[in-house]
Amino acid sequence: MSGLTLNNVIKKYGDIQVIHGVDLTIEDGEFCVFVGPSGCGKSTLLRMVAGLEETTAGQITIGARDVTAIDPAERGVAMVFQTYALYPHMTVEENMGFGLKMTGHPKGEVQEKVAAASKILKLDDYLSRKPKALSGGQRQRVAIGRAIVRGPEVFLFDEPLSNLDAELRVDMRIEIARLHKEIGATMIYVTHDQVEAMTLADKIVVLRDGRIEQVGSPMHLYKDPDNKFVAGFIGSPSMNFIDGVVEGGKVRVPALGDAVVAASVVLPGEGQPVYVGLRPQHLNITEGDSDITLDIRERLGGVAYDYLTAPGGGRITVETRGDEEIPEGCTVKLSFDDSDVLFFDKTTEQRLR
Repeated sequence: MSGLTLNNVIKKYGDIQVIHGVDLTIEDGEFCVFVGPSGCGKSTLLRMVAGLEETTAGQITIGARDVTAIDPAERGVAMVFQTYALYPHMTVEENMGFGLKMTGHPKGEVQEKVAAASKILKLDDYLSRKPKALSGGQRQRVAIGRAIVRGPEVFLFDEPLSNLDAELRVDMRIEIARLHKEIGATMIYVTHDQVEAMTLADKIVVLRDGRIEQVGSPMHLYKDPDNKFVAGFIGSPSMNFIDGVVEGGKVRVPALGDAVVAASVVLPGEGQPVYVGLRPQHLNITEGDSDITLDIRERLGGVAYDYLTAPGGGRITVETRGDEEIPEGCTVKLSFDDSDVLFFDKTTEQRLR
């Protein structure tokens, strides 16, 4: 197995630049997730690593090899796509071994590698079946098995779970995490689902408009985001961003009943606006006379999400636990610990530290 390095990688389509000088190092055996909204460039970047998209400028290195201009088949990568792309007339065993067969590997070697991959993926009972006799999750496991038998240096996953239903997504997420632990391969995984990113990744790369916003472990990005975009994208439900204003070295928050928040960061000048960031679980809600209204409550068993309307029409989400319920339509009061608040510059949206 090998690590991977991107050095000032750029992608242009004519005069339109979609990847802007990306620098990134993925260590040997690391599970790295590219995450971001639709159109941020994550799949394009993955396809550049695979060699399916030409790199306009910069360098891609796998292990000690510069693969920037190398043919995809010679890069030592295997890609698992959103669609399974299985041959319908072939059995599971034939689908998994087809790539090796086409490159002239001996029949015995192909059978040995297919058997090893089948054991890892628990496909032994399905080797003689054709794809139409398999569930969606089983088909995706076959697609992953086809990648495993090639023995790549780097595995590439392009939103492999997006065609599965919710329960299967959870099951396959666990399967992929288990697979990574078992074979210890370098893996790059593309998704727009930040829950997948948080649960699978050793390292998350947050992308926006073809640029890296921040790189780090899941909990590092969750607890210590560099900017408003990362803070809002990582974590579910999303962080609340409430308008505040600097007064006397503190921050006053009109939408929260003129609450005054102590700040241990460098604030802008007196009277300057800032964003006050609070995660839903850091807000405490009680029924009381105020300008904040509880509109909708989503009950999910042991946890509930309250969606509130603040003065001026601002939206606030609160996570609650326990059996106590406040009727929808009531006014409520919110409280929080100052130490849980993050502050962001209103103009640049960078974190204030």
